[in-house]
Parts: sequence; structure tokens; C-alpha cells
Amino acid sequence: KFNVNLTSCGFRAGLDNALLCFNFLEDCGMYFPEVKNHPDKYLQRCPESVKKWLKQLKSAGKILLLITSSHSDYCRLLCEHILGNNFEEYFDIIITNALKPGFFSHTPNQRPFRTLENDEEQEALLSLDKPGWYSQGNAIQLCELLKKMTGKLDPKVVYFGDSMHSDIFPARHYSNWETVFILEELLGDKVAVPEEGESEPLEKKGKYEGDELKAPYSVSKQWGSFFMDRLPGLENAEEILVRTWSCKCISTYSTIAIPSLEAIADLPLDYRFTRFSSNRSATAGYYPSPPRVMLPSEESVTMK
Repeated sequence: KFNVNLTSCGFRAGLDNALLCFNFLEDCGMYFPEVKNHPDKYLQRCPESVKKWLKQLKSAGKILLLITSSHSDYCRLLCEHILGNNFEEYFDIIITNALKPGFFSHTPNQRPFRTLENDEEQEALLSLDKPGWYSQGNAIQLCELLKKMTGKLDPKVVYFGDSMHSDIFPARHYSNWETVFILEELLGDKVAVPEEGESEPLEKKGKYEGDELKAPYSVSKQWGSFFMDRLPGLENAEEILVRTWSCKCISTYSTIAIPSLEAIADLPLDYRFTRFSSNRSATAGYYPSPPRVMLPSEESVTMK
């Protein structure tokens, strides 16, 4: 056990070293040079449907933000390859080196915003006065800027993220934002087709509605489902299905959960999603539909 811990610490230290921000500028280490030289090997280009969706949101008067913990130079490399050289046109505000999840809990004194010049951070800002590209920062000052831009005392923010730890939990817990969890596990834990009577009109259906997903992922043979555990019953009784800790976090801190942005990109902007709620089924907020593993005996699922 002691040796395993040492191995784990060594692996983490090696990973942290490979991702040091100055390694990108100096083109050293094993990670950044490889991604720079072979981006197609590691990065997937954004589907045209998602680009169109982003443009539609902006045309409808929505303020679009990109918040990433990556530094500006690495963010630029990724976004130029994924979205194109004009990627900045998709967003009103870009925040790099955000240090999530701390971005949501830090105060302005702890983590002020900074401007950038040639990817180098400048002096700290006392406040944000206009949209643009910033580094570091905190959700408190960002919300003040959004109030100015929208003219609303309590602007509504819908935050999309793929990490419960860095995105979904802190955005909901500290900032009370609506959260959309992009959950790749929905691709691997077969998605069921909704009941005919529950589906939206044809013109409001998204890319995956009514079709089985062809999943590139699979349920772990060692760990089983991401969503459900089977516990042995007492005194030879039948097994009991219980939601995993990860599954309970999804319904607690997410507004909805989707397999990808592409899954909702073709929907009308006024599409009304069913959200997770303590007053609804534990499967209510999954779109286009819940993982099949949660459906067979949902009513008998033990909520622990």
C-alpha cells in the first residue's frame, strides 16, 4: 500500500510537471509539443451544428462566455483548431487561467482579473468594465459585469461543463448558476428511447431523440455502471439497486445532463427541458432520455 501511494504521488507529480504553463511557451515536456505537432490526433473539430447554435444564441442577444483553467496560449491553440481562427467571434467574454473550481469561491482580493498582452498577464484590475479576454478572476466580479451588460439586477447564467468537481458543483453551490452537465458516460450507458407520448413534436426534436446512440464507450467490466450499483440483499433476498454517489451528485447539482452539445444544437432556442428536481423522478433531467440502467425498476430504486 505504501508503494502504491508513492507511485500515485509520482504519477501526479509527473502529470503536473508536464502541464506547467511555461512548458507551452518553451515547447518542452512530453505533452504540449505533441499536441502542437499533431492536433488532429488529439482534438476533435467542433460540429457545424454547434457552431450554428452558438451563432444563434448570440444573435438572440445572449452573452456567451468561455471560462477555462487553461492559459491563454494553450486555449488559443485548442480553439483555433476546434472552432477555427475566428473563434473569438463566438464569445463576448473569454476567461483563461480561471483556476476552477477556485474561480467560483475566491473573492476579488484573492483572485482579481488581469488583462493580457501577448499572452502575458498584466496588473490586477479593480473591476471589469467591458467584455473582452481576461485572465484569472472570480465569479463575483464577472457577475457584476454581466449586470452592467444585461441591465438586470440578477442575470440568469446557464453554465455548461464536463467536470462535476471543477464546473458543475462550484457553479451551482457558490454562484447558484443553472448548470448543464456534459456527461460522456451517457453515451456508454445505453440511452433508452422515450415513450411516444412523452416526446416533443417532430420539429422540436434534437439530434439523438428517437434513435439509439452508437456509443464509443462501454460500461466498465470492473466497476460496472457509472449510474447504478447492485448491492446483495439480506438473507438471500434479491439484489438492491442503488444510485452511485456520482449519480446522486448529477441530480443534486445539475439542472440537466446531456451527452454532448451536439445533442441539443438542433433544438429551438425556446425548447423547454425537464430539469432535475427533488419533486421529480431521479431520471427527470437526463436529455434526450435517462440511462437504460436506471429505468427497469426505477420505482424500487433505493435512494441512499
